[in-house]
Amino acid sequence: MFSPLSVILVIVAYIGILFGLAQWGEHRTRNGRPINSATIYALSLCVYFTSWTFYGSVGFATQSGLLYMGVYVGSLLSLFFWKLTLRRMIAVKETFRITSVADFISTRYRRSQRIAALVTIIVLLGLLPYISLQLEAVVDSFRIITHEGSDDIHWGSSALLITFLMTVFTIIFGVRRLDPTERHQGMILALVAHSVVKLAAFMAIGLYVTYQFFDGPADVLFSIREHQIDHLIGSGGEGSGVHWLTLIVLSFVGVQLLPRQFHVAVVENVSPRHLSRSFWSFPLYTLLMTIFVIPVAAAGLILGLPEPYADYFMLLVPQTLNQPLITLLTFIGGFAAASGMVIITTMTLSTMVSNHLLLPFCEHFKSLAWMRTWLLQVRWVLVAIILFGSLYLARLLSDTNLLVTVGMLSFVATAQLAPAAFIGLFWNRGNSMGAMLGLGAGFAVWGWTLIIPAWVEQGWLPLHILTGGPLGIDWLRPEALFGSELPSIPHATLWSLSLNTLFYLVGSWFYKPQKHERTLTTEFLYTTRALRTQEKARPTGLNAYIELAPKLVEAEQLLKRYLGEDKAQHNVNRIAEDLQVYDKSHISVVELMEFHRMLEQVLAGSIGAASAHTAIEENIRYTDRERSDLTALYSHIVNELQGSYRFHPDKANEPQSRGFEMLDDLQNQLEHMQLKIDQQQGEIEQLEAKLESQYQQVFDHRIEAQKLRQENEGLRQQILTEGSGDPSAIGRNP
Repeated sequence: MFSPLSVILVIVAYIGILFGLAQWGEHRTRNGRPINSATIYALSLCVYFTSWTFYGSVGFATQSGLLYMGVYVGSLLSLFFWKLTLRRMIAVKETFRITSVADFISTRYRRSQRIAALVTIIVLLGLLPYISLQLEAVVDSFRIITHEGSDDIHWGSSALLITFLMTVFTIIFGVRRLDPTERHQGMILALVAHSVVKLAAFMAIGLYVTYQFFDGPADVLFSIREHQIDHLIGSGGEGSGVHWLTLIVLSFVGVQLLPRQFHVAVVENVSPRHLSRSFWSFPLYTLLMTIFVIPVAAAGLILGLPEPYADYFMLLVPQTLNQPLITLLTFIGGFAAASGMVIITTMTLSTMVSNHLLLPFCEHFKSLAWMRTWLLQVRWVLVAIILFGSLYLARLLSDTNLLVTVGMLSFVATAQLAPAAFIGLFWNRGNSMGAMLGLGAGFAVWGWTLIIPAWVEQGWLPLHILTGGPLGIDWLRPEALFGSELPSIPHATLWSLSLNTLFYLVGSWFYKPQKHERTLTTEFLYTTRALRTQEKARPTGLNAYIELAPKLVEAEQLLKRYLGEDKAQHNVNRIAEDLQVYDKSHISVVELMEFHRMLEQVLAGSIGAASAHTAIEENIRYTDRERSDLTALYSHIVNELQGSYRFHPDKANEPQSRGFEMLDDLQNQLEHMQLKIDQQQGEIEQLEAKLESQYQQVFDHRIEAQKLRQENEGLRQQILTEGSGDPSAIGRNP
């Protein structure tokens, strides 16, 4: 229907438009006019809808009817919890300079580099097949509309060119800066454009099929019954309840913790108030992206299209009906759905891999320390490796199941983050040991129940593992763990999440964390409860005896390792100016604490909170007096916070976070006093204005009196002059 060259030109033109749009957004940001729109933010969240939705939902529906809706029911249910979860995550991001979901979880658990690395490995291994399937969808759809052969299509010039363009776009607008906490205005605008295009394409093919091929929704239902394909409007058949529950749980977690969703919803968020727009726009978008799935699936089956190609009925139906424009628009919509996910996911994965896998490796082996100053360029290489590696993996997966089936592997992997992330937001007893055990157990069960069976089917492992279990242990069979007989995805979801949660709770309950971790946990949970995005006040006081110059040099030397000399000096000077100590020769220990806290935040924006905390601990030194004063200050604060319990035995068992609530009360009192001071200052200004007005009136009266005296004096002189020239007046003078 279309020549390969013409389709390639359309793709290049489309990406060129995205480049222009993204460049315009970046230009506005550089000029101090960023697009802080709640609508833009809400549409960017729709990167959740990938080719898995655009193509795969139709394929899912041809087999299981309305069961595909379970994927979206769970994501819509999560909206009711966003005020409890996403708002807290946004508050934490602002306070701790979070860069990714791995950084978020590690920050909750004493900034553990091991936990950050484990989370990175889980999402990397879980999402690489997902990225591969997006590339698979693009390449296969390209083959369908150009009628190319299937031999080595993944290594054709079209596949390589498309992957190359995605790589360039990701680097230019997603990894052009080292600090991933900065807003990527151009990237977000491109994601919004993708969301609009894929929705427009889906609506176009859906409306055409419903009202041209069929004669409206009623005719769709009539045709389904007439052609005896009633399973399209069924709930999924016998035993579908467990599938519904599984899809709801996985999508509930995925819409919040998938790396791409976490990035657009949390890292790119400007204001928590923008979430309110998503509460109605996201459900509306979901409805429009799913409402025409059944009509398209029915049209494909009625036209006699082969069911193995049901994933691509969106393309094959208009192509069969000889509608080239709709076919091309549908291809562009599918390309937008796939490329949006690929670009943002690759960007977040490159950040996590560099911060939590590569950087700690470089720190451990001093011979690789030189790579720290080339961290940005390393991320560029990682983007290319991830995308082209996924393209190679797509070739290996070319004979696998439907898109939806393989895509669920990624959702189950991402679900392993849920216990550590969600429970950790509310339960102060959760600690690093529990998180490590839970993540490790869940990841191991995920691999055992989903990956091992796939390897057995490929012939890479012996068959007896599935039939008799390892070493003949029947209850450890990968597809029937503990003797349970369930479909593969529900089976893996049940046991991986159950054991994950169990190990998390048990590990957290029996392990007593160190004082540093307890303090960080209290600070973390206080941040989530307060829902603050800015600190209200900084402590001041104590004697200024610490020389500032050596501290500045020490901080600059640390930043040079990661940011380069110019950026290091600029950031150190900016911190000193923000603290208003730039012109001081000596600072107090509290100002030193604040200086190092802000230094860690700057570093966290480039290498992640966990790596930044490790770098600060290993490279920042305190004198004996400084260390002693810090210890004394900390002890004094803790004693003050806990002092309210000394005479209240009944409160002895309350959580220590009550001290932070007292701080909040004190802060509110200070704000109230500040408000009073402002009011009194206003009254003083009014009184001063009145006094000034009275001074002006007195001054005017004096001027007027002086004028009158001058006039009287002039009249007196005139009278005297006139009287001296009149003889009769001489006698009348006294």
